[in-house]
Formats: sequence, structure tokens, C-alpha cells
Amino acid sequence: IPIDAVVVGDIIVVRPGEKIPVDGQVVSGASAVDESMVTGEPIPTEKTEGDTVIGSTINKTGSFRFEATRVGKDTMLSQIIQMVRDAQGSKAPIQRTVDKVAGYFVPAVMIVAVLTFMTWYTFGPSPALLYAVITTVTVLVIACPCALGLATPTSLMVGIGKGAENGILIKSGDALETAHRITTVVLDKTGTVTMGKPSLTDVIALGSVDEDTLLVLAASAEKVSEHPLGEAIVAGAKDRGLTLSEPETFLATPGHGIEGTVNGRMVVLGNLKYMSEKGVAAGAAESVLERLSDEGKTAMVIGVDGGLGGVIAVADTIKADSVAAIRRMHELGLEVAMLTGDNVRTAAVVAEELGIRRVLAEVLPE
Repeated sequence: IPIDAVVVGDIIVVRPGEKIPVDGQVVSGASAVDESMVTGEPIPTEKTEGDTVIGSTINKTGSFRFEATRVGKDTMLSQIIQMVRDAQGSKAPIQRTVDKVAGYFVPAVMIVAVLTFMTWYTFGPSPALLYAVITTVTVLVIACPCALGLATPTSLMVGIGKGAENGILIKSGDALETAHRITTVVLDKTGTVTMGKPSLTDVIALGSVDEDTLLVLAASAEKVSEHPLGEAIVAGAKDRGLTLSEPETFLATPGHGIEGTVNGRMVVLGNLKYMSEKGVAAGAAESVLERLSDEGKTAMVIGVDGGLGGVIAVADTIKADSVAAIRRMHELGLEVAMLTGDNVRTAAVVAEELGIRRVLAEVLPE
């Protein structure tokens, strides 16, 4: 049915790869949802029964049903759009001043034009009517306030247009007018200073298997998985020039991990709880997991043939030119702050690498 026909209380089915149409609450099924549009968190969020979902976020792997709780203008996305519209509709202070001046100036010019006509018609030389008309038109042309009313919005429009050509979106005339007085630049994190998607960062061997073999086993097992973290591991292995195999068996447990057989070896990949369920003694990995977590990375334990193999970590990596750009802003005497919906720990790690001292994490889109 069309999205505008959805009402509160409807049960909606969401398949893998589909966009979630409205805000709601999961009633059955499980999946990983990309909520970076709203939260700025690049790692997809696991959703199970009872969790809330947000309209326009993207379902990644599983299928689930949810009950619509907010539709139409009540959805979070619609409220954000309305905020942007309100901001764009605002007038610059100079524009308001010009409008006020024009409001007094136009009647004044009209009165002067009428007085000029009467004076020349009454006291002017012959032909009085011709001189009166010429002088009246002259007053109106010279004093015409058209330029006053048009110059400001035209220059603002050109300025905003030039900004757009250079990839800079200026939300209002007010913002452009005050740009010369900027003291602080506030940056978003995900996709602005970072790549906006998870990438492989660490492979740490803790057993008898070396790092390359460990990565080959993990990536081969994840090859048939649609989970974004699995995709990051596979891409990382290919970037290192490793040759992957097809897994003989594969089983995924949403929100916990995967298990499979690769080249005759039993591979288990997931969190500590999942490892203990599968009988893998992963206690030696705890300190490594804690360190990687402190570095803002998402770490997973890998078990090989029933024993601990090691730890693999992924994270949203910083763009190559972010550090130089932020350093340049500091040289210009600007304070740089970072605003993100991501968690405090990850935000602090990214800010430290970039030399940013002011950080506001776990904030909502509003």
C-alpha cells in the first residue's frame, strides 16, 4: 500500500535491504539496521522484538515485522525536515532592516514626486505640464527603491549559490551574513571526518594460528554473510591480497555471531557470550577486547577448531585529509568542535586523533 495509507497500529514486513517506511516497534524477527542517518553510528544496530525502529533507516540483513507507532508528519524524519525548512525560511537581519527602510522610503518618494509635479505645474515655465511630468518621472527613477529591495536578496542568493557550487550548503541568509564573524566550526563525525563505514583495523593472533591464516578463515566464513561487519572483514582480507575459500557450512545467529567450516576447519566468530556457548575458552581475549573497545573499535573473537584463535576488530576509519583540514582551521584561529550521535568512547578516540578538544557525543539529530 502507499506510504500515506499507513496508519498507527499497522503491522509492516521489512525484508533485507529495504528502507523502513515509518517509526515503529519490532514485534517479531531480528535484523541489523543502518541508523547512521539519525545517530551517526556507522556500525549497524541489532534489532530484536521490542526494539524501536526509525523511518528512512535501512534494514541490512534479516527480515522482521514491526508495528507503526508514528506516521506522516509525526515521524522523526518529518520533524527534522520541518526544522530545516524553518531555518531556510528565516530572513537575514540586514534583509529585515532593508524591508523596514523600504516600507518608509517608498511612500516618502511618492509624496516627494507628487510635490515636485505640483510645484513645477504651478510655478514652472511654459510648457508647465511637460516640465512637471519630466521632473516627476526623474524623481521616481532616481529615487526608485527597487535596488534597495533587490540588492540584498540577490547578493545572498548568489552567495548561497556559489557555496553550493563548491559543495557548501548554507541554510539561510542569516548564516551567510554572520559567516565573517565565525569563531567556532562544528563538525559531524560519521562520513564527515571519518569514512562513514566500517573497515578492518586489527587482526591479533592469540593461538597457534598466524594472523594471515586467521583472517583467511574469518573472511572465508563471513563471505556468505550479509552483515556489514562481515563485509568489512572480507574487504580487509582482499585488500591484503589474501585468497579466500568457499565455506562448506555456514550458520549465523543474529546479534551474536557466526559459525562455519572452512577448508575442513571449524570456525566460530562472535562475542564472548557466543564463544562460551560454543565451548571456546576465550578468557585470554578479554584484555585485548577491552583495549580495542577503548580505542573505539568493534572487536570480535575468533575460535578455530574449538580453541581460541584471536581477535579481529573493525572501526569507522578517519579520512586521509581530515587531520590536515582541522589543523588548517586551528591555524586560522578557529575552534573546532565535533558533534556526533555515536557513543562517547568512540567519539573521544576520533577527537584525540584529530586534535579536537570539544566533543559532544550521543546527541539526537535535533
